[in-house]
Amino acid sequence: MDIKKEIKILIWIIVIFLFAYFLPLDSERFTTAIWATLDLTKWYAQEHVILCLLPAFFIAGVISVFVSQGAVMKYFGAKAKKWMAYTVASVSGTILAVCSCTILPLFSSIHKRGAGLGPAVAFLYSGPAINILAIILTARILGFEMGVARVIGAVVFAVIIGSAMSFIYRKEEKIKRAEQLSFPEIPEKRPMWKTSFHFFTLVLILVFANWGNPGEGVAEGTWYLIWFYKWYITGFFGLFLVFSLIYILKIKWWHVILTAIATAASGFLFSSPLIPMVVGIAGLSIITLLDKKDPDNAEWTLSTWDFTKQIMPLLAIGVVTAGFLLGSTHDDTTMAGIIPNDWIVALVGGNSVFSNLFASVVGAFMYFATLTEVPILQGLMAAGMGKGPALALLLAGPSLSLPNMLVIRGLMGTRKTVVYVILVVVMATISGLIYGYFFG
Repeated sequence: MDIKKEIKILIWIIVIFLFAYFLPLDSERFTTAIWATLDLTKWYAQEHVILCLLPAFFIAGVISVFVSQGAVMKYFGAKAKKWMAYTVASVSGTILAVCSCTILPLFSSIHKRGAGLGPAVAFLYSGPAINILAIILTARILGFEMGVARVIGAVVFAVIIGSAMSFIYRKEEKIKRAEQLSFPEIPEKRPMWKTSFHFFTLVLILVFANWGNPGEGVAEGTWYLIWFYKWYITGFFGLFLVFSLIYILKIKWWHVILTAIATAASGFLFSSPLIPMVVGIAGLSIITLLDKKDPDNAEWTLSTWDFTKQIMPLLAIGVVTAGFLLGSTHDDTTMAGIIPNDWIVALVGGNSVFSNLFASVVGAFMYFATLTEVPILQGLMAAGMGKGPALALLLAGPSLSLPNMLVIRGLMGTRKTVVYVILVVVMATISGLIYGYFFG
């Protein structure tokens, strides 16, 4: 008998028993936190996984399979000019309507394909931080100067944080660069424009499927019109995907057409947009796996599945933990976690070093879906939150979250993750102090 193993089992039994025995079910705060956890988990599953994460996994699969390692290194690796690598990485968020979790499979793809640590981290930060939808909403609801400050802060952050990570781990990067410089030039399997067409078609489907509601009372303007017709626009780019699957990936045309018909039919039969998205994703997975002409097509879906297995469990743990600790705040729902919201608001008033630091730390651990940080901040500012801490939370929050940190740790290790989080928090705190001094 293994005594150590049996002792571990006994300890776990005791811990679980004590947890069950002392459950504070008579505490209103505890039961509210439980409901907030369940509410956030349900909302995340209904609104975020199918429309946002699953398409992002397929986009990551495109990078992993169809984009050659040489192409990634051309723009992000040792052979790329630094100004180009950081420019591309720091502005990439303008075409991606993604949150701190959706960016993870994309970051994982370019990181594994040979991107330098600095540009890869700049991409990791900028993706959720400066998506154009969030910037416009920030400027309109929180003020023009806040929108401008968010753009400038996010781009500068991406470059500085990426450069700092590259400098701190320069020995590792030096070895990586030496290996890449001897990497032979491998010809692309297909013209780059074809791969780019396929990639950006998926990106546009992701962007418009997740286009945010401009809010109640807004019934005019380009933003509203795009939101009102977003499923027609998404369907239009779905036709581009049909073309790409037949012409570029060379999948049997009747397989693609049957999948397209099934997806369109489900859209007419069911009011929920989740149904046609599920049908489309399932159909895409089946026809690529069954394709015998090009093994890369099946590999695309298998790679997507690998990203799903790697990232989804950690995200689930993170969402549940964040919901219990910090509550569920989305749409018109506000449910407090075990940490009272009053404490947070009381601690982020004014423009002190502490209030900005606290806002950065809270923002770093909270989970914000794309665009949800704006109405949340609107409520916090109405309750007394200072402008400096508000910007600090805007710069730290969308790019970080507890689920995000858990996954990043699995991708690049504990030490680098801690350094990255500290850099984001420190930069957000400094930016909040400066902004609060001039505009607070």
